[in-house]
Amino acid sequence: MAADRPLLEVRDLKTWFDTEKGPVRAVDGLSFHIDAGETLAVVGESGSGKSVTSLSIMRLVARPGRIAGGEILLDGEDLLAKSE
Repeated sequence: MAADRPLLEVRDLKTWFDTEKGPVRAVDGLSFHIDAGETLAVVGESGSGKSVTSLSIMRLVARPGRIAGGEILLDGEDLLAKSE
């Protein structure tokens, strides 16, 4: 890991769920980074997108959900550019 970049960086993450009435934007424009040795606590009300954020980072969002945009970088590598 390079000392000049975060261990995990999420940039403008968008995770949407397609419905008959149009997309539901569960996560819409989330950005944060975590440096090596840091801990991040994510808190919020039920339905605020905490679990969807975690599932998005691990690329485990089930259909009809989809990552609609953004970048997820782990040690500088774009996870969304990798094959499943």
